[in-house]
Amino acid sequence: MPTTKGKGTKDDPWQLRTPSGESEFSAYRDQAADPPAIIVNVGKTELRYHLRCLEDLHAMLVSHGDWMPLGNADEQKPAKEGTVEAWARSPDNPVGGWYGLKKGLRGRFATYIPPIMEALDLAEVEHNPRNNRMRSSK
Repeated sequence: MPTTKGKGTKDDPWQLRTPSGESEFSAYRDQAADPPAIIVNVGKTELRYHLRCLEDLHAMLVSHGDWMPLGNADEQKPAKEGTVEAWARSPDNPVGGWYGLKKGLRGRFATYIPPIMEALDLAEVEHNPRNNRMRSSK
């Protein structure tokens, strides 16, 4: 598991890298947001995802039982079926659609949430240049 700095709070956010290792970003939990959110900062861009995605994704991965492709994609691009990204947009997931909260920036779930799951020891994530996968670690 890659070394992660920070405690996941606004004052001490996690300092993480995307699964490919190409980009750095910070993230933290914001329980007071409406709805509660994971705040991801990439340069000057802020993305927000439902905080419950951590538990929901973990439950889905446990149920899936094996490696699952990440399938990273921007909001404007379709996500490949059978990927973590497709699940995070599906009307069949626990929130009934997008886990991303900011219109225009709702995609890239599979870029930023898997490293957080790995930091919390909820998932294993591959760190190849492309085509990474994840699975539940518990």
